[in-house]
Amino acid sequence: MKKWKKIDTKINGIVKEASAPVIISASRATDIPAFYSDWFMNRLREGFVRWTNPFNRKTSYISFAKTRVIIFWTKNAQPIIKYLKELDSMGINYYFQFTVNDYVNENFEPNLPSLEERIRTFKELSEMIGKNRVIWRFDPLLLTDELNEKLLGEKIERVAKLLHKHTSKLVFSYADINIYRKVMANLKREGISYLEFTYDRQLKMAEIISKIAKKYSLKAVTCSENLDLSKYKIEKNRCIDNRLMIQEFSEDIELMEFLGYSGTALFNDERETNRLKDKGQRKDCGCIISKDIGEYNTCRHLCIYCYANFSKDVIINNFKKHNPNNNRIL
Repeated sequence: MKKWKKIDTKINGIVKEASAPVIISASRATDIPAFYSDWFMNRLREGFVRWTNPFNRKTSYISFAKTRVIIFWTKNAQPIIKYLKELDSMGINYYFQFTVNDYVNENFEPNLPSLEERIRTFKELSEMIGKNRVIWRFDPLLLTDELNEKLLGEKIERVAKLLHKHTSKLVFSYADINIYRKVMANLKREGISYLEFTYDRQLKMAEIISKIAKKYSLKAVTCSENLDLSKYKIEKNRCIDNRLMIQEFSEDIELMEFLGYSGTALFNDERETNRLKDKGQRKDCGCIISKDIGEYNTCRHLCIYCYANFSKDVIINNFKKHNPNNNRIL
């Protein structure tokens, strides 16, 4: 796996060593566009960010000196839209993994804007930067005693009908509740009787999604799933995707050199893909290497299925600690 260069960076007047990633993920751990756009742009202007490893709590510095692409993960991109022209002026490429779920009646995502607002934002963003750079995620798929495959499919289709002209891809994954004890505890605390996705349920859901994708001319793909769904014309995705970068940012010479693209290499060049694969992610993740700059326990959407938040109480306490004069979580 390719590793990032280390460079000397002046931080508060002191020179420190910092890694200088070409690709930034912002972020799998929290919703930076929704809650921390101002902070992110301030750090980008300063040229570095301090990052804390969630496993050993050690801190390190990340320099933006070599950054060529930023992948934004969000459920509400509205706060960062005002900064996109500034990002363009910096010459930094970017695209969005934009989750638009419809769990409104279930209240699985209690602090999100209304579905109507999120769809308006999605469309606005797509019209600004192009539909290939705004990737729609309905993620994760979650079943309960009351929400079966048919009803979930109806929810997906309602959103697809509204968004299909503004994106080209639908990304989904099956909720893996039982491997995250804290998620199980959160669901139990909220009184939600969830159902695990058995093999048969996975196939049934894939068939439903395949039909929706065909109807609305979307490419359906899975995120970090080992299941072969090729018979439904569903592929495995790369959310941090060198193929998309080559397609959208081919004029960026530095980025193309990093990706190993000469202008004639095929998009499915397995040698380059293996060289770039992010081995720090789950086994079935297809992403290439990036540096995530987010922090767990900081996302205030309070989605009940989220593995990046330990509990609602932890988020509320963190927010109150850093915002003593603000009684609202949002």
